[in-house]
Formats: sequence, structure tokens, C-alpha cells
Amino acid sequence: MNTNDFSSSSSSSSPSDRRIGALLRHLTAGTDADRVSSVFASPTSGVAGGSVFAHLVQAPEDAILGVTIAYNKDPSPIKLNLGVGAYRTEEGKPLVLNVVRKAEQQLINDRSRIKEYLPIVGLGEFNKLSAKLILGADSPAIRENRVTTVECLSGTGSLRVGGEFLARHYHQKTIYIPQPTWGNHPKIFTLAGLSVKTYRYYDPSTRGLNFQGLLEDLGAAPQGSIVLLHACAHNPTGVDPTLEQWEQIRKLMRSKGLMPFFDSAYQGFASGSLDTDAKPIRMFVADGGELLVAQSYAKNMGLYGERVGALSIVCKAADVAGRVESQLKLVIRPMYSNPPIHGASIVAVILRDRNLFNEWTLELKAMADRIISMRKQLFEALRARGTPGDWTHIIKQIGMFTFTGLNPAQVSYMTKEYHIYMTSDGRISMAGLSSKTVPHLADAIHAVVTKAL
Repeated sequence: MNTNDFSSSSSSSSPSDRRIGALLRHLTAGTDADRVSSVFASPTSGVAGGSVFAHLVQAPEDAILGVTIAYNKDPSPIKLNLGVGAYRTEEGKPLVLNVVRKAEQQLINDRSRIKEYLPIVGLGEFNKLSAKLILGADSPAIRENRVTTVECLSGTGSLRVGGEFLARHYHQKTIYIPQPTWGNHPKIFTLAGLSVKTYRYYDPSTRGLNFQGLLEDLGAAPQGSIVLLHACAHNPTGVDPTLEQWEQIRKLMRSKGLMPFFDSAYQGFASGSLDTDAKPIRMFVADGGELLVAQSYAKNMGLYGERVGALSIVCKAADVAGRVESQLKLVIRPMYSNPPIHGASIVAVILRDRNLFNEWTLELKAMADRIISMRKQLFEALRARGTPGDWTHIIKQIGMFTFTGLNPAQVSYMTKEYHIYMTSDGRISMAGLSSKTVPHLADAIHAVVTKAL
């Protein structure tokens, strides 16, 4: 069983102890004895009148955001950024949805709107509508008041709040995350106070799902462990289980009392259908069991910088849901007090207005369809060039990202020789491609594969 342990903290230690331990390991990682002692020495020792922070070392750039920093420094006119997880138009420009502009105009025109603090749990209407969007308007859990939803700072904030809540109140302190997964996941959950281990997910030999390995690892996980599940459009691989496989996963997890924690960053953005992309979550809700869901509106409404998200916890009884919400408030209050109002208000306007909602679904499908088109164009371009290897995974994978199978040396060569930027694991953002840039990328892939680096 592949259980890469990101945190050696014991499950019996307190969340605060585990967070402190994680930070100390981060500070001392890869250092020798002299370096470690310097970290804990007097900050101003040997530096008369120097800064109390002079002992700090330069931290490395974030592996994903650092790609954009390097891209911005490149003066080449043919440079291409395929690292950032943000949608781009065919012209390579950021997109603000028309429906978002209409919703914002409504808010501007409403002179009764004020800028007072929101409650700790956020905008009430936004929370109710978000729960309906992800769980379904006819969800029995909503009808029976077994769901508590709180507005959070996009998907990242939702995961962090959920992780810290579990570290304080759930009997198991270990969360299993897929290997590979979004690079921020292990950091979020470790600093939330959980011990992080992995389960097999991706099979490099097929560039598809290692379903048998997944079942074996979850089957061997301790009773009651937390399991992070990508609801759709797995990041970074673009590989999702089929509905039949999801059903097997559900049965296994429920039989072992494993706690599902869904990360839903791409609802509607993967297939173009909000309901299709939410089916795995709704399968788990339908069996009456408990689970957590983190939602983000960054991708599907293009509200990246507004930081709009929600955490929903489905409970077995309404009175339990009420107590869960009361404890979530105690997590949120010292973390950021309460969430921002503007982005959540935009979402609420769109979700409550039938015409705006319908317009949003059309724009959402158009974004999803363009990404699917880019997949087809890249596949055809590689086939036309006779590029060695099987590239059908490009059209089999789904969502914003494609896991190309390129290695770090090949990625480095493409950056140096072709000014194409992506993460070192070979993940590319299909949303960053256009019909004009597909040939350039195909040329680069063909060249680097042919060189057999």
C-alpha cells in the first residue's frame, strides 16, 4: 500500500501540536545541524542593529504559481503559459462571463445594499443556493435539514475549514489523498492538524485510473479514516472513475465507515453539465451517510479573484447539523472572522434568477466545449506529425488539465527551447490553449519525444 506519510504526528496529539510540529519540520527540512541551530538562535546574534528577521532563508516559489512568475519574465513573443489553472478565450485573454457582469450591475444599481460584516457563516442565501446546486434541489438531506453550509474563501478555504473541523471533532485524524493530487492538498490538511497519507490513483503505464490499487489502498485504510475525493475533473490527471466505479468506491467506503471529503472545484466545467459533474457526490448523499463537500466558484463562474466557495457537511440528523454549524463558527471566527460579501452576492443573484441561471449554464457549457475542442485539436496535431507513443489519453481525460506523461527533463527542454511553461510533472492547462497555439505545442511535444530525453 502506497502510504506516503506527509505528517508523522500521532493521531492522539492535539491539532495545535500537530500544526506546530508540521511547521517545525518545514523549517528544518533538508538542513544540517548548524543550519538547524541557526534557526533557533537569537535572530539578531552577530548582527549589530540588524533585522530580527535576518536569519530567514528565501522560501521557494510555489510550484504552480511559480510557473507564471517565470513566464512573465520571459520576453519571447512565442511564449505560452499552460501552468495556470484559469480559463482563457480563443484569443488567450481572461474571461469575465456576461452573466457575471449582469449580476454585478444589478448589485451596483441596488442603492439599498450596504457593506456591513456578514455573519460568521457568510451570506445565508448563497449558502442555501450552493447546497442545492451541489446536492440537488430535491436532495433528501436538504429537505430534512441535515445539511449545514458555510461560505468560505473559495475551495482552498473550504478545505482548510473542513480539515480543521475534522481535526478538532472527528475521531480519526488521518486523511487519505489520491496520488497524485493538487499540490496544495497535503499542505492544507497537514496545517489543519491532520496526518496525510496517500492512496493509489493514477497509472502512468496506461495514463488512466489505477482502480484496483485504489480499492486495495482504501480497503486497507483504518476504519473511519477520512478520504479526499475529487468530485470530477481530477487535478492534475484529468482521470475520473466511471459511475460504476464510483458505486464500488461508495460501497467500500461505507462498509469501512470511511469519511468522504469531496473537493468540487469544477462542477459543470468538466462535462458542461452541472448535474452530471455532481453525480458522484449525490450517490453518497442518497445512501443517508455523512460527508463533507468543498465547493469553488473560481472556475465555473470565472470568479477566481473573488475567492468564493462553500463548505457543506451532510449529517444524519437535523439537530446534529445545527451543532456542527455552531462548531464551524468556532473554527472560522479566529481564522478570518467572516467571509467577503461581493463574490457571494454575485453567485446568489445568478443562482436565484432563472434567466441568469440559464444564461450561466450556456456560458459554462461553451467553456467546457472549447476545452474539449482543444483536446481534440492537440490529439489530431500529434497524430498528424506521427509523434511516437499513444496520445489517446488527451481525449479520454476530462476537465481543465491534461497529464501529458512528459517527464521533468522534457518539460525543462520545452521551456528552454520553445518557451512553453507548465508544471514539472507534465500537467498542462487545456484552457490555456487556442487554435493558434496548438501547432506550437504539438511541435514542441513531437520534438522532445523524438529526442527521447
